Order: sequence, then structure tokens, then C-alpha cells
Amino acid sequence: MAGTINGGKAAAKTNKARHGKNFYAEIGRKGGQNGTKGGFYANRELAREAGRKGGMRSRRGKATTVKATA
Repeated sequence: MAGTINGGKAAAKTNKARHGKNFYAEIGRKGGQNGTKGGFYANRELAREAGRKGGMRSRRGKATTVKATA
């Protein structure tokens, strides 16, 4: 029953039985370690520049404030 709540619970139960009760914590730990090796983490100026470029190409209009009427 892939894609259902019960299917997800069954898959979690199987994963924990096969790989140990801390299966999901271990996946998260490994992902957190891998996320600090390079890219924007290592070069903050590159991240700043990329954000600036994305903001300039935004298709959204200028921010406006809406005044509440009484």
C-alpha cells in the first residue's frame, strides 16, 4: 500500500526491524554531516550574490502595505 498512511507505517516498521530502532536518526545525522562540506556553506559571498541575482529576477511586484479600513 505505497503512498498511504498505513503503508508508511509498515515501511517504517520494516526499516526499524532491518536496520535498528535509530534508523531515521542515523539518516538525519549523516545528512547533517554531508551538508557542511562546500557550496554556499563554504562561500557566504557566493550565497549572497546568488540571492541578489534571484531577487532581481523575481516576477513578484514591489511589496506594498495594505491599510485596514474601519
